[in-house]
Amino acid sequence: MLKIHGVPISVHTRKVIVAAIEKKLAYENEPVIPFNPPPGWDRLSPTGKIPVLCDGDFELADSSVICAYLEQTHPHPALFPEEARDRASALWLEEYCDGTLFREVIHGLFFQNVIRPKILKQETDRAAVAAILGQAAPKVFSYLESVVGDGFLVGGKFGIADIALTSNLVNFHYLGYRVDATLYPRLAAYFKRLCRQPSIATALRAEHGVAASMGLDLAAIEGLVPAHA
Repeated sequence: MLKIHGVPISVHTRKVIVAAIEKKLAYENEPVIPFNPPPGWDRLSPTGKIPVLCDGDFELADSSVICAYLEQTHPHPALFPEEARDRASALWLEEYCDGTLFREVIHGLFFQNVIRPKILKQETDRAAVAAILGQAAPKVFSYLESVVGDGFLVGGKFGIADIALTSNLVNFHYLGYRVDATLYPRLAAYFKRLCRQPSIATALRAEHGVAASMGLDLAAIEGLVPAHA
C-alpha cells in the first residue's frame, strides 16, 4: 500500500491524494506537519516539505514528481494528456498553480491566517494579507479566468492541471475567501464543478475532520461537495 506523508489539507498533499483516489490506488495518509515533523523527516524529505510518497521501499518527494511517478506506474485512468501540446499545456498549468498561484497567493494567506496565529503564536500581518488580496490575487485570478472554460482545463478530460488548480482554490475558500463570481465568473463556476468531481469530493470528505480541527471555514466546501461518493 502507498503511504502519503503530509497533512491532507496541504495543497500539495491533497494533489497526490486526489491522484491516488482517481487511479483507485490504496493508500495510507500519515499527516505530517512540516513545522513539527517526525524523527527522520530530513531523510525522507531533503527539502523539509510535504508530501513524501513511500511505495514499499521506494521513497519520493515533491507532489509533481510523485504524480508523474503514479502516472507511469499506474497509467489508467490517465491524468496527463498524450498529445504533445495538450501535455505541455497541462504541465504548464500544473506548474503555474503549484508555483505562482500557490507561492504568491495561497501560501501567504495560509501562513498569515493559520500558521502565524495558530502554530507560531504570532499576530497576523494584516498589511501583508491586504497586499496579497489587492495586488497578487487579482493578477493571478485574471489569468486563470482567461484559461478556464465550461469543462476541464486541458483536452476535455479531468487531469493533473485540474487537480492542481482546484486544490489551491479549496484552501483559498478554507481561509474564508471566495472567488468573486462578478469579476471571475468562469473561475468561480469551474471551482464549483470541480468540487463535485468524485475523486476531489472523496478527498475533501476525508480531510473534513482535520480542516474542522484547525478552525478552517468549511461552509463553502460543505455546500459544494456531495454527501456521498
